[in-house]
Amino acid sequence: QARGIVEVDETFILESFKGQRHLPRVSRQRDGVGQTRGAGPDQIPIMVVRDREGHTADFKLKRLNGAHVAAALAPLVDSDAILCSDGAAVYSTFAKQHGITHQVVHAKAGQRVREGAFHIQHVNAYHSRLKLWMARFHGVATKYLEHYLGWRRMLERYQQTIQPCHCLQEAVGRPLQ
Repeated sequence: QARGIVEVDETFILESFKGQRHLPRVSRQRDGVGQTRGAGPDQIPIMVVRDREGHTADFKLKRLNGAHVAAALAPLVDSDAILCSDGAAVYSTFAKQHGITHQVVHAKAGQRVREGAFHIQHVNAYHSRLKLWMARFHGVATKYLEHYLGWRRMLERYQQTIQPCHCLQEAVGRPLQ
C-alpha cells in the first residue's frame, strides 16, 4: 500500500521477440529503433509507482489507457495519498475517479518541483537505473519482461546487502525458516 506522496510515471521499452525462431514482424537492424516515433504499437509501457518511503512497484501494461492504469493503481494507492505525475490524462482521470489528490508536475526546465515537495524525480531516476541495468542484456524478450522487473525490484530493495538467502526468499515468496 503506497501512502503519503506517491510518484507515478511510465517509460517505454521496445517490444522484443528475442530467442524466437519466427518473428511476427520484419526484423529490426542493429540500431534497435521502432517503426514509429513515440509510444507506438512496438513500445511496451512500464508504469512505475514509488512512494517517499521507498516502496516501489512496477507494471508491464498491455496499453497505456485508463482501464489498465486503474487496474494496476487501485489496489496499490491509498485513498489519502497525494498522487504526483506528469500531465498524462490517465493519471488525472484515475485520481478523479478514486477521490485522490493529484499534483501535476511538468518536466519543463524550472518546473520539476512544485511547492518544494511534489516531483517525480525518484521515479525518473528508477527509470534511468532500470534502463541502464537492462542495457547489459542487449534487450530482453517481452514475454520475460516481468521477470526482469521483479529481479530489478529485488536488487533495489536489498542494494549492497543482498545475500543468496534473500534471492531464495524472494523466489519462494515467504521468509525462510
